[in-house]
Amino acid sequence: MSFQTSALILSWIAILLLALTVSGLVRQVHALSSGAVQRRPESVGLRPGAPAPGFARLAPVAPAVPLVLLFLEPDCGTCTEVLAEANDHVDRPGLEFRVLYRDAPSERAAGLPITVLGGQAELFERYDALATPFATVVDQAGRVLRAEPLGSRAALRRLLDEIDSPPGGSASAVVTNQGGRA
Repeated sequence: MSFQTSALILSWIAILLLALTVSGLVRQVHALSSGAVQRRPESVGLRPGAPAPGFARLAPVAPAVPLVLLFLEPDCGTCTEVLAEANDHVDRPGLEFRVLYRDAPSERAAGLPITVLGGQAELFERYDALATPFATVVDQAGRVLRAEPLGSRAALRRLLDEIDSPPGGSASAVVTNQGGRA
């Protein structure tokens, strides 16, 4: 057997092994991508029905209406829009707002007729507010009704509308992550 024949046979073996390796990798990528699409995304925020951390500090006098907690950052453009939307709804009956900042509050928030609390990094962690803007709605008894990130003014408006008219017409119903009642 000549050197050229040996090199040709080794080349074909290498190509065959490479093809099998690529085939296996393609199957693994396909399996991973299929699993990621079918898997339910992890939830953020507290689960509905959970006790609201620091509720007595946020509402020293028990509120007669649900409390909307807005977790914002001063240098976040969307947070500024959400703050403006909250200000548009401050006189809306049936809701009370608290705006929380991890560190110092935004200068825009200072002149608004909304309770603004700075230095609330601990509550950001306890409410699992991973991204800002983030909203948590707490009922009068101090239980979480909803917790979700807000991507726009419209998202806050939709959340407020859903609080005003919950499914089934019962304002005290707690909606679970599965869509049922707790």
